[in-house]
Amino acid sequence: MAALKTLHAPLAWLGGGWQRDVLLSVDARGHWADIRANQPPPPDAELLAGPLIPSLVNAHSHAFQRAFVGLAERRETGQDDFWTWRDRMYALALRISPEQLRAVAGQLYAELLRGGYTQVCEFHYLHQPAQDSELEDELDMAWALAAAADDAGIGLTLLPAVYTRSGFMAEGLRPEQHRFSGSADWAWHVCQRVLSAGLPRVSAGLALHSLRGASPADIARLLERAAGADLPIHIHVAEQIAEVTDCLAATGRRPLQWLAESGHLDTRWQLVHATHAEPDEIDAVARSGAGLVLCPGTEANLGDGLADLPRWLAAGVPLTVGSDSQVTRGWVEELRWLEYGQRLVLRQRNVAALPGVQPSSAARLFDAAVHGGARAAGFAAWGLTPGARADGLVLNREADGLRGLPDEALLDAVVFGSNGSPWQSVWVAGRARPWRAPRRVGDAFEAAMSALWS
Repeated sequence: MAALKTLHAPLAWLGGGWQRDVLLSVDARGHWADIRANQPPPPDAELLAGPLIPSLVNAHSHAFQRAFVGLAERRETGQDDFWTWRDRMYALALRISPEQLRAVAGQLYAELLRGGYTQVCEFHYLHQPAQDSELEDELDMAWALAAAADDAGIGLTLLPAVYTRSGFMAEGLRPEQHRFSGSADWAWHVCQRVLSAGLPRVSAGLALHSLRGASPADIARLLERAAGADLPIHIHVAEQIAEVTDCLAATGRRPLQWLAESGHLDTRWQLVHATHAEPDEIDAVARSGAGLVLCPGTEANLGDGLADLPRWLAAGVPLTVGSDSQVTRGWVEELRWLEYGQRLVLRQRNVAALPGVQPSSAARLFDAAVHGGARAAGFAAWGLTPGARADGLVLNREADGLRGLPDEALLDAVVFGSNGSPWQSVWVAGRARPWRAPRRVGDAFEAAMSALWS
């Protein structure tokens, strides 16, 4: 396909390192057609004002929870943990409307662009109407997310979730979970409707809420419907010790052990959190080809615990990151806390680095997130590579933490030394996108927040 646009970067992150004078051509689909280093800029090239790096996929998002950020940070009595947070979060889930969801997601997606994400995997389980209300279209909540993504200019992978029970031994959902109800056939139906809609920059996959939220029969049915379909399949797993304990009591196996021994796992699967994993479980996941999605900002906020990052990396499991509950909305902080959590526990530095291969912790985590994000979003390619969508971030060398640094230290400084968003432009599908939300988006968000919480 002929190139419609040519860009030239003085420096670009290609193949795990910096390359100079990089010429990039964009085709009519908004994908990279060709990328070559050590090329002088032709007269018709658009000159980028700084170094170019790939953007990241946000591989795990619950957009509606952006309306809950900052509203669960007090403990009046007793103990506060994931489960008490979850019960309070339900109050929001029970009443948010499609219009309010679009306003909240519109604000969030603009913030995610500013945070360096250009694709978001939306783990979607707000399927049903609020109590005493109706939806004009059964997919109104999904369409609200797609409209918000289009408003922001971010790509969206919608993941309708199977959610049929409140726990391992439960027969169904609790009353306060009625909006989450979605069978395997429902999730497949939603996925197919979204894919057939042909919306720009919108794709779809599938999700299972968790082993406690979806039964073995649900899982088998979803895999039957998705047989032969090359679609990502996401699942929350082993996030909390209580989940591990309950799974052991119900099945005699830990959650990751159950999944590995089920024979279901393959390269389509994305295991979200997997906080509490034994070494043999990690090895089994590695053999299956499944990927891992870590959300260190949320995992810290909810008190989940720390994943065994060194072992996951050593096993070669594809991994990436997500914003989850939206307490953090930029990948710099996620990668920073992936490393910092390990430093605090192990009392070591540069835990993620691999001496002799990749001595930079930032580079190893960043490259892992770029490649793992492609699979999580259901793409064959992501990043600065031919065939991938022409997305990227142009660094601002005058940003806090980057000014005056030698080229080879730039990515290290982005992850461990910068404040805010250290780039001057965000590119999606070959176009520079506004990455500050317009006033109307902020006004709609404020109106939705007022209606939800006043």
